[in-house]
Amino acid sequence: MQRSLGFWRSWALVVGTMIGNGIFLLPSVLAPYGSLSLLGWIFAGGGTLFIALMLGSLAQRIPKLGGPYAYTRTAFGDLPGFLVAWGYWISIWSGVAAGAVAFTGYFSVFLPQVSTQPIISACSALTIIWLLTGINVAGVKSAGMFQLLTTLLKLLPLFLIAGCGLLLGDITNVPATNPKDEPFPLLIAGLVMLTMWAFVGVEGVTIPADDVIEPEKTIPRALIAGTLTVTIVYMMATYGVMALISTEDLTGSTSPFADAASLIFGPWGAGLVAAGAIISIAGSLNGQILVGGMISRAIAVDKLFPARFAKLNTSGAPAFALIVSGLLSSALIIMNYSKGLMATFELLILLSTLTTLLPYTASALAEIVLQRRDLLSERNKNLKSFFIAIIALAFSLFAIVGSGLEVVAYGLLLLLSGLPIYYWLCTKNLSDSQS
Repeated sequence: MQRSLGFWRSWALVVGTMIGNGIFLLPSVLAPYGSLSLLGWIFAGGGTLFIALMLGSLAQRIPKLGGPYAYTRTAFGDLPGFLVAWGYWISIWSGVAAGAVAFTGYFSVFLPQVSTQPIISACSALTIIWLLTGINVAGVKSAGMFQLLTTLLKLLPLFLIAGCGLLLGDITNVPATNPKDEPFPLLIAGLVMLTMWAFVGVEGVTIPADDVIEPEKTIPRALIAGTLTVTIVYMMATYGVMALISTEDLTGSTSPFADAASLIFGPWGAGLVAAGAIISIAGSLNGQILVGGMISRAIAVDKLFPARFAKLNTSGAPAFALIVSGLLSSALIIMNYSKGLMATFELLILLSTLTTLLPYTASALAEIVLQRRDLLSERNKNLKSFFIAIIALAFSLFAIVGSGLEVVAYGLLLLLSGLPIYYWLCTKNLSDSQS
């Protein structure tokens, strides 16, 4: 199949997947820290940049379908690779379910019945999942074009409000506060944990490597450019809102961008922000759906997942894999609107963040192991990449530890739940080879 993801579509996959609905709430979450929140963006953005550099180095070394899964499998073998892919796949379709619910919430600004009637809410969430799944089934090219369009559209209102806020507001009035009087290292750790989840998704462009034009060059460039773009957007948007709204009012706001837009543009400002949020979430969901189909296809190609997940349709899309992921996301939506299963849904959404951090850790370990092999064999010595991987590993572990012991324990159980499937497929493959 002809490759269809060039630099700009790859950049859009990085930026569009990372910028979802989180940016529309973060100014309120960070308001108690005032101007000190800038440190959170700097450290989280810097840590993510090291992860991007590490993933870029691996993409040059192993430009294969699957991204972190392919890197982990190359360095450590089938089982670790499968576990990384299994956990990541679950995080994708559970994250899609959460994003669809958020999409429904913002859509209620234009159609209030969506938020007041559970059946309409569920139908709205299911509709956006299957609409975007249909776009992806039509082919990677159409999904990439949709991703580029929504990424450009979502950046416009963010830059508009950020620019107006910085011009019309007074950033010097934003205080630098330490609300819990914590030591500086703990303060930074808390800020990083508040902001790091907004960068989840940076790895997305490494997974459909088979569809990227010159992946050895394009993926590293898209990773670095995308991470820098997102960091700048987040910092400008947060400070633009803080410059317009007092810390006290911002702390209690549930729609900080809508409040800021209302101050700038009047009554129709809230509608502008809601439209921007809808576009933003749709773009993020599109990227997640594409990545979810590709990661399950990658492990199926290596015979570590049912063979049907590896098959492509006439448009070059893994239609079966995309449809199964869509069905699983839809099941979570239905569970969310079922009275007794809300806790299960919330737990899966919480775990999706953790299971997205695990591929970063595994990829960093893979880069360290592969670089060490090169050093021992005295070929392709690259100490810079080696130290970048060590920093990326330390940052990833720091973020995982911050998730809490209970979430980490549940995450481990979630990963182990894939072992029966792995051993069943290994037994089946062995039986097929013997016959």
